[in-house]
This record gives sequence, structure tokens and C-alpha cells, in this order.
Amino acid sequence: MKRSFYLRTIFLLAIFLVVNVMLTQIASAQAKLSRNELAASFPQAAASSSGSGAPVTITLQDALSRARGNSVEFQSAVADAGIAHQQKVQARAALLPGVNVNSQFLYTEGNGTPTGRFVANNGVHEYIAQGNAHQSLAVADFAEFRRSQAAEAVARAKAEVAARGLVVTVVRSYYSLVTDERKYATAQKADEEGRRFLTISQQLEKGGEVAHSDVIKAEIQFQQVHRDLEEAQLAMEKSRLELAVLLFPNFNQDFTVVDDLNSPQPLPDYPEAEAMAARHNPDLQAALAGLHEAGSEVDVARAEYLPALSLDYFYGIDAPQFAVHSPPLPGSFASAPVRNLGYAATASLTLPVWNWGATHSKVKQAVIRRQFAQVELNATQKQILANLHSSYDEAQVARREMESLGRSAELAAESLRLTTLRYRAGESTVLEVVDAQNTLTQARNANDDGQARYRLAVANLQTVTGNF
Repeated sequence: MKRSFYLRTIFLLAIFLVVNVMLTQIASAQAKLSRNELAASFPQAAASSSGSGAPVTITLQDALSRARGNSVEFQSAVADAGIAHQQKVQARAALLPGVNVNSQFLYTEGNGTPTGRFVANNGVHEYIAQGNAHQSLAVADFAEFRRSQAAEAVARAKAEVAARGLVVTVVRSYYSLVTDERKYATAQKADEEGRRFLTISQQLEKGGEVAHSDVIKAEIQFQQVHRDLEEAQLAMEKSRLELAVLLFPNFNQDFTVVDDLNSPQPLPDYPEAEAMAARHNPDLQAALAGLHEAGSEVDVARAEYLPALSLDYFYGIDAPQFAVHSPPLPGSFASAPVRNLGYAATASLTLPVWNWGATHSKVKQAVIRRQFAQVELNATQKQILANLHSSYDEAQVARREMESLGRSAELAAESLRLTTLRYRAGESTVLEVVDAQNTLTQARNANDDGQARYRLAVANLQTVTGNF
């Protein structure tokens, strides 16, 4: 007894060890597979960011085209528009006749009679092979088709809204990188100027022309502009990463952008912009289509009060043998074979009588939605006018300020040159030189920001008016 108990115990322990080893191997294989999958997701990014080929040159139009393929929000709106179109196709198909083929075999237990055991059947063996043409005529189907048309218009308008919003996002990121690259170049020049001025002050100190305090101030200024250079480089790298996420399906930083800020786009006159907003604004189109959709929903609900007609036409066989002709039935007077192939037609009219007020409730529900859609349309119209005024004024101000900012940058550069010459001649102080250096950096950065501001203002205006 004890021997058999020990054997069973050893056997169970062996099974336990084998199962444990198998589970450990499975877990190890799964972990290895997960690590391989994780590692496999990075080589493409690493290769793309450190490729040996020439970097891709991207214009603004290239950036917009790439972003449309990578934006989840835009692709979601496009998918919604495609789904709405297919729903319209399905609603239209419901208005047209459909054709089906029905095949069926029925077997009934025999009892010595032609019909078999069950009186409801036509025979012991019954074969059905028929084509069925079906047509449903209901007012609700026509109203549903009109509603699907309006729903598709809403989805397409929302896709256009998403597309224009994506343009603003891309323009902001694109010109943010352009301006950050310019600011980095400005910071490099300021760093070089600070280093040169430090050298000048040190030389003048050795000649006994300036005090040591000038050298200290020049060194402080040089340290500050060098820190600004590092911050500008960091901002440029962040902007590059942000734009790379928008443009590429993988992690790719090996690209350059075209700096076209010096060629601003002209603005249309305000009456022209207002007319474009009235014709091409997608928010207004979506609100109008939403009101039409809500009105069609009222028609769909009211159509349930009306009768529905359906027509069916059958052609084929429904016989005890699967054949065009079959022998005469026992006990019949016919001597020739019976032709099984034939047709039948049915017409059905459904009159709604009572459903405990459900249809009335649906109508009231649809009317409430239509009223709210009208409120939304009114609010959208007012908001579009406000956005048009705001965006147009912003673009106008930004356009006028561009020339002033450019002129300020030119004057600041000349002021620094003259102040440096005066300092060499002992006619100005170190504080004047430092102030001129800072003024030049600020003027150049402000000029770059002003040009990017105008481009972004134009993009915001085009969300209201469309392209011009």
C-alpha cells in the first residue's frame, strides 16, 4: 500500500515538474517574441533618422499632402464621409426591386397518402427552386433616402472642416520650424558678435583704453547669448520633432523645409472674402445639411402613419420532384406529365392602426431635433461672421506690421555696426553696445515671428473663406 502511494506521489511530482518546465519555456518564448517585436519597431525609425542619403526637402504643399495621410482626425472624418456615402447607397437600394433565388427541400414522413404524415405539407418530398423579385413601396423608404443624402452632405462638410483645421495645424508647425531655424541662425550670429565684442574689449583693456568692468560686462553678455544659442537649438529640435510627427508614418527627422516667408500671399478685399465665406464655408454647409437631415427625420417619423405596399413575383418550381416535368399524381385524371415550372405573384398592403403612441413620440422627437438644428444654424451663421471679421483683421494687421518689423531689423543691424565703431573710437559705452546687440536679436526674432504670424493668420482666414 505504501509502495503504491509513493509511486503515485512520485508520478504526480514528475507530471508537475514537466508541466512547470513547459510553462516556463512558453513564458520565455513569449517574452522573447515580445522583445523581438519591440525591437523590430525601432530599426526603421533609427534608419530613417540617421540615413546616409540626402535629406528630403519639403515645401508647405508637400507637408499638407503628407499630413493628410497621417492625421488620425482627418482620416476619421474622411472615413465618416465614406460610411455616410455607403449608407446613402443602401437607402437608395431599398427603393429598387431586389431579386433572390430560394432553394429548399422538404421531407415528410409518409403515411400512405400523397401529402404524407403532416397535412400542412404538399407531399412526402417537396422541392422548391424559385426566383423571387421583391419590391417594397413605402413613403418611409423615400424619406430615409433623403435623410441619408443630407447625412452624407453633413459628413462631407465635416471632412472639409477637418481638412481646413489640419491646414492650420500644419502651417503653425511648419512655420514654427522655419522661424526657429531663423532664430537659431540669429542666435549664432549673436554668439559670434558677442565673442567678437569680448575680444575687442579685451584688446582695448590691454591698450589701457577701457576699464576692466567693460571686459566683465562683455563676458557676461557673451555667456548670455551663448545660453540663448543653446535654447534656440533646443526650440528648433522640438519644432522639428513636432512637424515630423505630423508628416511621416515613421520617426523621420532627416528632412529640410523650404523657407518662403519672404514671399507673403496677398489678401483679397473684404467683400470678396465675405462672398467666399458665404459660398464655401464648411461649417455653414454642415449646419444647413444638418437642418435638412433633421427635416428628413421628421418625414421618416411621419411616414410610419402611412400604409406600406410590397409586391413579390415568384418563378420556378415547387413540386414533389426536382424536374421541369413530373409524372401525373396518383388518382388524378391527367395522363400527360405535369409541368412544374410556373410563376406566382403576391401583393401585400400594411395599414398601421395602433402602436400605443410610439409613432407620435417619434414625430415629436424628430421635431425637437429639427428645432435644435435651426438654433445651431443661426449660431453658426453668427459665429462665421465673427470669425471672418476677426481673422481678416488679424491678417490685415499682421500684413501691415511685416514691413515695419523688417525695417526695424535693418535699422537695428545698422545701429549695432555704428555703435561698435563708436565704442572702438571711445565715443560710446559698453552698455550701449550690449543694448544694441540685444536690440538687433529682438528685432530679427520679432521680424521672423511677424512673418510667421501673417502666414498663420491667412491659414485661419482660409478656414472661413476657403483658398484664395
